[in-house]
Amino acid sequence: MIETEEQLEERLSAPNERDVALMQRLSGDVIVLGAGGKMGPSLARLARRASDAAGTRRRVIAVSRFSSSEARDELENAGVEALFCDLLDRDEVAKLPDCENILFLAGRKFGSSGRSDLTWAMNTIVPANAAYRYRHSRIVAFSTGNVYPFVSVISGGSVETDELQPRGEYAQSCLGRERVFEFFSNEYGTKCLIFRLNYAVDLRYGVLVDVACKVYDGQPVDLAVAHFNTIWQGDANSYALRCLGLCESPPRILNVTGAEIVSVRKAAEFYARRFGREVVFRGEELGEALLNDSTLCRQLLGEPEVKLEELLELVAHWVEAGGRSLNKPTKFEVSDGKF
Repeated sequence: MIETEEQLEERLSAPNERDVALMQRLSGDVIVLGAGGKMGPSLARLARRASDAAGTRRRVIAVSRFSSSEARDELENAGVEALFCDLLDRDEVAKLPDCENILFLAGRKFGSSGRSDLTWAMNTIVPANAAYRYRHSRIVAFSTGNVYPFVSVISGGSVETDELQPRGEYAQSCLGRERVFEFFSNEYGTKCLIFRLNYAVDLRYGVLVDVACKVYDGQPVDLAVAHFNTIWQGDANSYALRCLGLCESPPRILNVTGAEIVSVRKAAEFYARRFGREVVFRGEELGEALLNDSTLCRQLLGEPEVKLEELLELVAHWVEAGGRSLNKPTKFEVSDGKF
């Protein structure tokens, strides 16, 4: 079990053999753009540790506005260069160092309904600034399964070739982000991969954490969106790093999540048994959800190392032990696209 945040950060950024092998083959430095969010710090540390284990000399650079000086210091202490940059400012982006490998994590979701203009700026203008600056690099651009329509559970989830039907302005702006990278890839031959990630879990946040906390606190669990995908963030980090070896022009599309479709009801019932608490459900199951089929990802990059059963237990232990929460609910139960 993971007992402390130090242990959590260690495990989230621990490279596996395939990560190390990729860094042995890969040429050039690595930049993580938008590295101050939930996934950026551990992904940057993974790149640093995998490169060191591979015995290769390269810069690993984390770029963000870094509202927290503590986060910046922690990255520097881990051997990652931390650079301040407002990615909305074209002049600042133009001054960033040359780099062959870009992991693009910048974006905005929550609060989208109140500041749609800022959401669109962060999700389209920032990608344009980055894609132009690094038009001669490899770019793994993070996206989301929200660009797909809601589908029935029995469908198995959307696949990469399905028609896109984003619901709400947040999802529409995410499709805008994808189209910006697609444009630069087609115009300049930029090798890209669109990384459509659904619901990473790092114990301090994630759908499983949302469900577990509601059960533990005696709050009703909403069944309006009754199924979801999830993946351990350490596995998502590993996939993202290794996707630098899969970039293409036009961009390759890849759904990234776990192998299973998880039932909200069954997850809540597991936590109720685990915590010795009653679970209260609200609403009725509608039979549709945002679901991704990750078959292609698993064929290309292998199965996730942390299986669903282990992830359920890791979350349960963390919540029961009073582990810190980021207090950033995923709002997975939102069905109208308004975040």
